[in-house]
Formats: sequence, structure tokens, C-alpha cells
Amino acid sequence: MHYSPVPMHIPDGFLSLIVSIVCWAASAAIIGLAISKTNKALGEKQIPLMGVMAAFIFAAQMINFPVAGGTSGHLLGGAMAAIVLGPWAGMLVMTSVIAVQGLLFQDGGLVVMGANILNMGLVTAAVGYGLYRSASTQSTTVKPGVAGVAAWLSVMTGALLTSLELWLSGTSQLQMVIPAMLGVHALIGLGEALITVSALAFILRTRPDLLGADSESAKGSRGWVVVGALISLAVVLISPLASGDPDGLERVAINMGFIDTGLSAPYSIIPDYTLPFLGETAFSTIAAGVIGVFVVGAIMMLVGRGMKAKA
Repeated sequence: MHYSPVPMHIPDGFLSLIVSIVCWAASAAIIGLAISKTNKALGEKQIPLMGVMAAFIFAAQMINFPVAGGTSGHLLGGAMAAIVLGPWAGMLVMTSVIAVQGLLFQDGGLVVMGANILNMGLVTAAVGYGLYRSASTQSTTVKPGVAGVAAWLSVMTGALLTSLELWLSGTSQLQMVIPAMLGVHALIGLGEALITVSALAFILRTRPDLLGADSESAKGSRGWVVVGALISLAVVLISPLASGDPDGLERVAINMGFIDTGLSAPYSIIPDYTLPFLGETAFSTIAAGVIGVFVVGAIMMLVGRGMKAKA
């Protein structure tokens, strides 16, 4: 039985070199701005929260949930990260997650990594945070609902941007790919909204001071760091139960006939979220997920401490 999650991100070959370069340039510019902004506002208490958030989003992205028509979806997490950490720190968290997925797990192409970071991390964080901030003065009852709408809209925006990139690359026709991508991601976005609302409702009930932690408002406590790490590991434990159906982009690629243009990675480290020497087993997927959780969490902690030291 094949236990590993299906590929999630744009592979090399789907986008043209020119479109890929433009996406890399846009991502690099936004990430540079995010580093500058985060350097000015990063608080000591925010650093472990960035690590925990990166670990949780990585773990949650391993869980593909089924939607209609033999298609699956997964959490993006950009809106959630931005709402909890602020937009700039949220973007850095999403960049670290997507980079590790591509480099270590061969999930998404290397040439098109700039597009994956832009679509799944930077744009979703910006859109999600922007809409959520519009309800910043609302009650704790209203805020989770607005966060859900923001999360859904962030998924739709990422899907639209991916559609435009596929069209500009000559991979698909605009009038066909936009309805296909937005149609399936409208359903996937509902899962994103549900997970985001549930997570924020839990935080509002238990540690509301964590929201807005970019302003150093969070109270110091190692307990919530441990709890966040344990939750991330618990999510990894159920990753073998993830749906094996194609995700939204892969389903569209299959239906529209450009799935075979995708290229495999030029190397293999932990492909398809399995350790090669353990085979395609449930334990192999869990072990790979645990490695990923610790790697992204550690990277984000090191990045945060490095920026704090230079601030």
C-alpha cells in the first residue's frame, strides 16, 4: 500500500522559464521586504512561536482531505501564519516550509519554487492578513468567522495566480484553467477555512495573548511551545490516513491533459514523504514527517534568532 501523501506543489515543467524567473524575482523582492520588516519588529517571545507555527503548518500540509470528484486538498496555512504572527513573519514561516518541502522532500520543482512560494506562501499571507485586519476591532466571536473567510479567499487568490501562470506559460488555455482551478479550490478553501477557524478559536480561548505576538504582547511560557510541538507531531502520526486522491492542481492537470509535462526532481532525498530505506509504509511516512517537523521548526528558530541578533 502507498502511504505517502500525493504531490502538492507545482512541479518543474508546468511553467515556462520566463514565468518562473519572474516569480522568483517577485518572491525574492517580497521576502527581502519581509526580512527587513521582521528585523524591525521581531520580539524574543515571537521566535519560538515562529518555529512552532512552521512545524505545525508542515505537518498539517501532509494531511490531504477528500473533496468532491475524487480530488483531495490540503491546508496552505498562509492566512493562519499571518494572523498569528503578523504578515511579514508569516511570510517567512511559509517560505521556510515550502523551501524545505521542495529541497528535502522533492515536493514541488526547484526552478518553479519561486512560484510555489509566491502562490502558496506570500500571497496567501498577505490576502489572509489584510482581510482579517478589517475585523481587528470586532469581538472574539466575529474574528474567527472573518478569519475563515480570509483563509478561503487566500486559497482562491493562490489558485487564480497559479492559473494565470499556467496560461502565461502556454500550458493551458485561460478560459479553461481558471474555472477548473477556482472550482476545485473553492471546495478546498472550505477545508482551509475550517482548520483556520478551529485553530484560532482554540488560541483565543486558551492563549489570546499569542495573537499579535509580533508586538511583544505574548507572555513568556515554555508550555505552549511544548504543546504546539506535540500537536504537530500528533498530526504527523495520522498522516498515513491522508487521502491518496490527486490534489486540486494535479486533478486539473490530469483532466486538462498537461500532467505529463511535469518533471521529476534531479535528485532524491526523502521523496514523496517516505524514507527510501523504510519503503512506502506508514512508519516511513511518519518518520519522514517527524524529520520535516524538526527541520522546519529548527530552521525557523535559527532564522529568527539570527535576525534578532542583528536587530
